Amino acid sequence: MVITQIYDIPADRRITVEVPREVPTRQVNLSFAPVIETDKIEFTDASASEVMAAGDEILNKHLGAFKALAK
Repeated sequence: MVITQIYDIPADRRITVEVPREVPTRQVNLSFAPVIETDKIEFTDASASEVMAAGDEILNKHLGAFKALAK
């Protein structure tokens, strides 16, 4: 189970995290990372087609491996 919550860090650098009841009581990893502003990432038609081609290549490679295992 992964729960992501976005917080604004105040000037005093103190936050209180409330954990939902669904989360079991045990050790967890708590990490802080800046939120990436996706509205500043621009894709062109060329970059989108490159991403799709790379994804197709990866899928085809794995599909070939699965077919070989199925024989």
